[in-house]
Amino acid sequence: MDYLSLIKKPIERELQDFISMFNESLYHDDGMLSQALLHIRNRAGKRMRPMLILLMAKNFGVVTNTTQCAAVGLELLHTASLVHDDVVDESSERRGQASVNAVYNNKVAVLVGDYILSTALLYVSRTHSEQIVQYLARLGQTLSDGEILQLSNIQNHDLSEDVYYEVIKQKTAALFEACAAMGALSANAGEEAVDAAKKFGQNLGIIFQIRDDIFDYFDSPDIGKPTGNDMAEGKLTLPVIYAINSTGDEEMKSLALKVKDHTVSKDEIARLVDFTKLHGGIDYAEKRMNDFHKEALSFLDDYVADVDIRASLSAYLDFIILRNK
Repeated sequence: MDYLSLIKKPIERELQDFISMFNESLYHDDGMLSQALLHIRNRAGKRMRPMLILLMAKNFGVVTNTTQCAAVGLELLHTASLVHDDVVDESSERRGQASVNAVYNNKVAVLVGDYILSTALLYVSRTHSEQIVQYLARLGQTLSDGEILQLSNIQNHDLSEDVYYEVIKQKTAALFEACAAMGALSANAGEEAVDAAKKFGQNLGIIFQIRDDIFDYFDSPDIGKPTGNDMAEGKLTLPVIYAINSTGDEEMKSLALKVKDHTVSKDEIARLVDFTKLHGGIDYAEKRMNDFHKEALSFLDDYVADVDIRASLSAYLDFIILRNK
């Protein structure tokens, strides 16, 4: 099934308008900054977050210029956070292409990220909505808080699912939650509807991140990062946390702590990956994804009346679980 086409169907024209506005926001005619922004424009993703904003707005009303400026502002904030994350994580790849810090250096990447963040503030100001401006500002705070929490968690020797979800809720899930909320707000949805949209978005974000984490246990050129990359960066994700906690294997726990201490070898990472697969870590993570999927479906039952939008959001849910990159 072509999930992306089904997702886009109710918002095809609005999505093209978004892409034009977003590309314009990343245009500059001056030297190195122009080249760096072009590099970022050329690695465009699937536009999952803007599509969610547009779908939420259309579900509760119509897509307006307020919606589009909110979508561009949020996507710019997300883009800036990725540029900065690559510096923090010392990553050389993003979506299968060289990261900004790899093409240039950390100083340039930080400054480019700052420029994009400032542009995000400019676009969100054009919504003329204090609620949306505040929501984006708080999102920026939450994403930074989540990044710091993840760094501090690396130093924490507890292997906790609760902490894992806490980090997700302040990173990936916060982004999806904000998309759903800002889309609903741009269409003047009521408080109860906005809260329901936020919960739907949070569930989407948790599913999205768990699927991303599962990718790390398999080798595929489509994914854009090598197997065990998260562990190489000091991160322990849901599958390995479950496998170690459910078995109580002290040897594997000691290797997991070496991951957090950045002293683990490639061979030891491979052992942890194999152990996780053998002891149900992947199966457990997929079960948890399905639990959040079921919870998200209740939003469609209670708040989505339009047949095309319902089909689109249902396909959205299915896609983030079934996607292969």
